[in-house]
Amino acid sequence: MTTSLPIRVLVVDDHAVVRRGVVAYLEALEDVEVADEAGDGQEALDRLARAAAHGELPDVVLMDLQMPGMDGVTATAEVLRRFPQLKVVILTSFGEAERVHAALESGASGYLLKDAGPAEVDAALRAAVRDEVFLDAAVTRRLTQEIRAPRTGLGVLTTREKEVLVLVAEGRSNKDIAGHLLISERTARSHVSHLLTKMGLTSRTQAALLAVKEGLVQPR
Repeated sequence: MTTSLPIRVLVVDDHAVVRRGVVAYLEALEDVEVADEAGDGQEALDRLARAAAHGELPDVVLMDLQMPGMDGVTATAEVLRRFPQLKVVILTSFGEAERVHAALESGASGYLLKDAGPAEVDAALRAAVRDEVFLDAAVTRRLTQEIRAPRTGLGVLTTREKEVLVLVAEGRSNKDIAGHLLISERTARSHVSHLLTKMGLTSRTQAALLAVKEGLVQPR
């Protein structure tokens, strides 16, 4: 029996049937707890504000992109502006690549297909709370076809930064990177920050997508 705290999730989707399906998946997972539900971006913000007032913020927001009123891209940016300690994982379907990129630029930690199975949902949530990257292979192939290559190119990175980029794309946390390269966690964090800045990227997931596009790693 595990003693770890459950991952608490806010599910945001305007389609009640889809939302209930996601909730059912989550409730079947070990160490995952549905903290609340919301039907659009504004309702999600309102519910988070109430949760924050009671010291009960969730760990992860599972966010649909296409919603009436405040959509998922806008909501992602606003959630992370108001509650930077939270992680946002995007729920997407094929054909939403542009919106997914926009959400990643707003700071989303990762993305899942709406028809993902329980194992994928579980892996994505756990990666998010560990500050790791979860890349769904099918979605990644679609996204990397459309990702805008940075103007600077990979040549601007040092050899060590390229090593770190590969490890980020493999889903490693800063602690894992530090252990693998025999450096301190602080140094690993600094390398990640520097490479994101040099490449003009805002998230580890964007960096991982770029590494896939450039052939440094293969999507899992």
